[in-house]
Amino acid sequence: MAEIKVKLAKSLIGSKKGQIATAHALGLHKIGDESTQPDNPQTRGKVAKIVHLVEVTEE
Repeated sequence: MAEIKVKLAKSLIGSKKGQIATAHALGLHKIGDESTQPDNPQTRGKVAKIVHLVEVTEE
């Protein structure tokens, strides 16, 4: 199954609570944190919610 790598590029300070919770659900807590997630609609939806804060690369 395909996977995507998600990296937190911008700070969560000033973000809405839902966006912070979404970042934490993806395993992103501090700038520079990376996590590998399965490429499925659920993960894509989470990334879409915080697309302005993260960088996504497909593996």
